Amino acid sequence: MTDNPTSTPLCHLDELSDPGSKGILYQGQKLFAVRQGHQVFVYENRCPHRGIPLEWTPDNFLDSSGKLIQCATHGALFLPDSGECVSGPCSGEYLRQLACTVRAGQVWLV
Repeated sequence: MTDNPTSTPLCHLDELSDPGSKGILYQGQKLFAVRQGHQVFVYENRCPHRGIPLEWTPDNFLDSSGKLIQCATHGALFLPDSGECVSGPCSGEYLRQLACTVRAGQVWLV
């Protein structure tokens, strides 16, 4: 993460519970943010298995434990910090991660 954020924040940090997730539409691109403690990760909202959106319902990208990202269609599970699929039909593949930073209570792409 760097200190050169884009000119527009993706969301306010307080919009993300801990743990939590939030869908974001940024310049026509479907993204989502995941918060785990003091860390925030941003991904493209697209499963590598079928290329479809991941969420169960709006802003619901995590499994019932709140520890893993889960694809609603086939149940693939991904690590929040790397986007690696650790279980499911795309095991070993990765979500597309976008670099982000938290500054002044907001999440920014870098």
